[in-house]
Amino acid sequence: MKKVIQYGAYPAVMLGSIWANVSLMEAGAGILLATYLPVTIGTLLIIRLEVRMPYRASWKPSGKEVAEDSAFLALVHVVWPKLLSIGVAFALFELWTGRDWLSYAIWPREWPIPLQAIAMALVVDSTRYWLHRISHEWEPLWRFHAVHHSPHRLYTLNVGRFHPIDKSLQFLLDALPFIVMGVPPAVLSLYFVFYAVNGFFQHSNVDIKLGLLNYLMSGPELHRWHHSMIKEESNHNYGNHLIVWDWLFGTRYLPSDREVKALGLVNRRYPTGFMQQMAAPFYPGLDKTAA
Repeated sequence: MKKVIQYGAYPAVMLGSIWANVSLMEAGAGILLATYLPVTIGTLLIIRLEVRMPYRASWKPSGKEVAEDSAFLALVHVVWPKLLSIGVAFALFELWTGRDWLSYAIWPREWPIPLQAIAMALVVDSTRYWLHRISHEWEPLWRFHAVHHSPHRLYTLNVGRFHPIDKSLQFLLDALPFIVMGVPPAVLSLYFVFYAVNGFFQHSNVDIKLGLLNYLMSGPELHRWHHSMIKEESNHNYGNHLIVWDWLFGTRYLPSDREVKALGLVNRRYPTGFMQQMAAPFYPGLDKTAA
């Protein structure tokens, strides 16, 4: 039974979340409900799996970690994007006032919605791959991205541990261009469900196996290596949801002879609090200072 859950949990939760989104949209439930209800249920199922079959018992988070990561999720992934969206909305209103906006849209809106969502995932991953890779290889960006790599263990909620500047760069690549190109709201909603559920799975402390899906998806087995404390291991698996660009550029990494060991940064005393991590990137080399 355990093997059935190990190999079946990811496709079951992912496909169930996508089905729920499509069904709610078709029923006229409204975009917010159709987007956030499947994500919420999917996340709760993943957390339940963490409790029942953890990958490592030692990765169980403390109450302090849950509180900190909840703050990151709420402020950096909900409030901050809303503020960015308001700013973008005002800018686009000024830009497109008096013009036939859809006549400028280049997105293939006539395609079936699932096909549009797949196209969006491929395009987003191509740009996010390079942003992610540069954020590891170029020191000025790494300082901000190091916040995401600061945890010593992975579990569902620390998917949201990002600095707002890092999150802003992501927004510029995986949201703004598609809004400007005229991607329909239903496609954005479906993509977000896929994006969010996969992200929670990526960081989850669940002992699941993706099997052949590891050749397509950037799931937890691959992503754990990306969070390794050893730079030669962590500078791999940059794919946001898909692993295809890592295949193409030679950065896919999934050893079969061992498991990942220590996670996080070299500095084991890197600050963990929300406000401290807002300031941490402005202290060069803080992530590399040995404890």
